[in-house]
Amino acid sequence: MHSLERIGRYRLERRLGAGGFGVVWLAHDDVLDAAVAVKVLTENWVDRLDIRERFLSEARLLRKADSSRVVQVYDIGELPDGRPYFVMEYADGGTLAERIEAGPLPVAEALRLTALAARGAEALHAAGIVHRDIKPSNVLLRTPPDGADRVLLADLGLAKSLAHASGLTLAAGSAGYTAPEQARPGSRIDARADVYSLGALGHHLVTGSVPGPPGMVERSDRLRTDLGPDVGRALLRAMEPDRERRWPSAAVFAAELERLAEEAAAGGVPASRRSRRTALLALTGAAVACAVGVTAVLLTNESAASTLTVEDGTGRITVEVPAGWGGQVRDSGWNPRSLGLGDGTEPGLVVADRLARWPDLRAGVDGAFVGLSAHGDVTGQVRAIAHPGCHYAGGRAYSGARWHGLIRTWDGCPGTDGRLTEAALTAPGGGRTQVYVQIRQESGDDDTADGVIASVRLKA
Repeated sequence: MHSLERIGRYRLERRLGAGGFGVVWLAHDDVLDAAVAVKVLTENWVDRLDIRERFLSEARLLRKADSSRVVQVYDIGELPDGRPYFVMEYADGGTLAERIEAGPLPVAEALRLTALAARGAEALHAAGIVHRDIKPSNVLLRTPPDGADRVLLADLGLAKSLAHASGLTLAAGSAGYTAPEQARPGSRIDARADVYSLGALGHHLVTGSVPGPPGMVERSDRLRTDLGPDVGRALLRAMEPDRERRWPSAAVFAAELERLAEEAAAGGVPASRRSRRTALLALTGAAVACAVGVTAVLLTNESAASTLTVEDGTGRITVEVPAGWGGQVRDSGWNPRSLGLGDGTEPGLVVADRLARWPDLRAGVDGAFVGLSAHGDVTGQVRAIAHPGCHYAGGRAYSGARWHGLIRTWDGCPGTDGRLTEAALTAPGGGRTQVYVQIRQESGDDDTADGVIASVRLKA
């Protein structure tokens, strides 16, 4: 192998690593002028047809996954001596094993990276594949132009089709990351084996150490003092020896990790001190239903105007929205109880192009809700909201001239391709007044939502 300088059109540059059956090289595709990774079967296995088939099976499974969260296969071929090779995308950021060499990662980063790995496992499972060997060295990082880490699952050398995973005769996996059922030859394996490995991955990233054997894992929040108990419980649940007690899927585990990562990034109160809310349609419907003396007013639309200014019935709230959203407004208040806050009536309004469809998240609609609350923790309640069936697209801190706070975004809700944005706002100078904003867009981007949020004004 040392004498090789090229494989087809790929010019070999340096060796990246080696596994049980193959060597991976950094190479350059001279035709496309791009860096790639080339995996070649090692010479000592060239005459083993079973190993050759296993090597090729990895390429087929990677191709079958067909996901941006899993390493992509571009090409496959054979050397003159009969050894197969396949060409993959190159992850320039190295592996998670390299990332944690210096010690445990910041909590929010560790949870975010684990969640991204879990989304990769979700993609494999959707394609009918169980990885069986998720660990830091098999999680790659690629840095796109925007600078954000792109996490890729790699090395499917032990992966199997879920349809054939029930008859495995050989134990497989890596110590500390392997579900107990994987260590028993002949055991039925399903996607929850990968959930166990993902829990072990998260444990390693937050503590800097590989977890102990199944059933003897030390809770991560007891190994790291700045780790909340919710994190310890979430990771330990993933590593339950009894798979029936684990998170039911990589997707569900990923959603919990994303929530915890957002909480850690915001420095918020641990979720164990807040009520967790699911299927909250507030202010898609609940707030409107709680409005007192609701009125429906058809807004006048000037053809030259690109935005409309809407005011609630008390005159305390004004907000600017795109002119096309100005179908009707309900302006007579809301009950913050629908967000999990205290019972009562507070100023609030909803404006939308089709107000009758606003209560249904599955209905396409463009509009905004703004409601005041002088009591409770609006930010905490917004962090706890979940919309089952929708895809959580992430959260971020917001800071503007009038407000600062938290913005969370959802998309892919059933029946609509639109976007749902929720914000919890407080005035930069402090005070008791808080604002909850929900924005629904059938089309548009963060700039549109940010513009609506920035336009919210209050009168004393």
